[in-house]
Amino acid sequence: MWGINFKAITRVIGILLCIEALFMLIPLFTSVYYGERDTFPFVYSTLITAITGGLLLLFSRNNNERSGKKEGFMSVTLSWISISLMGALPFILNGDVNNFTDAFFESMSGFSTTGMSILEDIDSSCHGILLWRSLSQWLGGMGIILFSLAIMPMLNSGTGLYLFSAEMTGVTHEKLGPRISQTAKRLWGLYLLFTVISFILLVIGPMDCFDAVCTAMSTYSAGGFSTKQASIAYWNSAYIDYVVTFFMLLSGINFALVYRSVFRNPKYLFQNEELKYYIISALIGTLIITTYLIISSSDFFDIEWSFRTALFTVVSGLSTTGYSVVDFCDWGSFFFFIICVCMFWGACAGSTSGGAKMIRSIILLKNTANEFFRQIHPNAIRPIRVNNNTISHEIVSKALAFLVFYVIIILLSCITLSLLGLTVEESIGLAISSISNCGFGVGGENPDAIFSILPQAGKWVVLFNMLVGRLEIFTVLILFSPYFWKK
Repeated sequence: MWGINFKAITRVIGILLCIEALFMLIPLFTSVYYGERDTFPFVYSTLITAITGGLLLLFSRNNNERSGKKEGFMSVTLSWISISLMGALPFILNGDVNNFTDAFFESMSGFSTTGMSILEDIDSSCHGILLWRSLSQWLGGMGIILFSLAIMPMLNSGTGLYLFSAEMTGVTHEKLGPRISQTAKRLWGLYLLFTVISFILLVIGPMDCFDAVCTAMSTYSAGGFSTKQASIAYWNSAYIDYVVTFFMLLSGINFALVYRSVFRNPKYLFQNEELKYYIISALIGTLIITTYLIISSSDFFDIEWSFRTALFTVVSGLSTTGYSVVDFCDWGSFFFFIICVCMFWGACAGSTSGGAKMIRSIILLKNTANEFFRQIHPNAIRPIRVNNNTISHEIVSKALAFLVFYVIIILLSCITLSLLGLTVEESIGLAISSISNCGFGVGGENPDAIFSILPQAGKWVVLFNMLVGRLEIFTVLILFSPYFWKK
């Protein structure tokens, strides 16, 4: 029916749920160590997830049919929904939330690395729950499907390439080896390495070991979940601010580029055009906000605090991490606009950050410049070049189509949220923040706003935005296209 190999899709989901069940053992053991009330909820969650995954694998055995792009798109979308559904079990079984929508919201916010939280008192949450929140973001940052491709070579046949392409962000996908599994292993190895380095640097400061583990995972995944209600501001430490800022900035750089720069030749890092745009954007935003903070501060000479706060906020927005050290909503509408622009564009493709990605802004700007040039020279052929490579018309067309759909979804979300009672600024801020997987509660809300005040319908709008934002729109929306279901 419809020419789709449903057994192949079921197999992928089954494998991922089994992997998720294994990772649930980590917060389970943490809960046992601290002797808290979330032990049995994690036991039940692990069993339910493992049994469900096992049954799906049993159902999909003896599959000899071929798989292709359709199976790849459907597998990725349904897998992310499935792992988020199972990831919601600890929250609802432990009593942290009282309904399915809130539990699914918290879980999807974790796996999509959005960082919007329903929990109203994070400081009193159990250690197992806090670790699961950060672990879900760490898995979702690089991608749990990419992890499965790294550890299970059997997935590389059939749908492997399509799974890789559908989950990874950006307009093109660079392979670091002849096989997808080699690329996945190298990316995950680098991801783990920098997470460990981040943990070591954080634990040297005022953070204890548990907070450092959770913060390291949430920072390098560009997730933004914190173990404290006050987020990073809780530690009131310049050292912590700078360490977190550095790794937020690093999380926004293309992982393939970082890998080639670290293990092959550092010159790649300095020759990349998208990275230059990313750094320049961060510097310009930091300069503008630093100037404002210095001028408006009662203590004119507190330049270091102004610079550190501005840099942290801008990088948090650009990398779509969503951490905060100050209530920037008090700065005024102009800075609300700056933060929204940062969230909209995000950082580099192939990173853990969300947003539309810098590479698409580069393509948009250069294509626009070409259109002006063609007005004077209509017969001229002037290709778009990025990093001295010619960008094909197909990639340009896809990038522009992506931006159109991105803006349309934001506008529809704004209209829907405003109909549900939110102000215009709240609707705009929440729509951009959710589809960019940032987590800032900009626009009338505190940046660490408690999103439980949203009406139920509003939460589902935000949930949809989180999913399509993480999977970059087409992977999800293609399932609603009549072309997908035709043989």
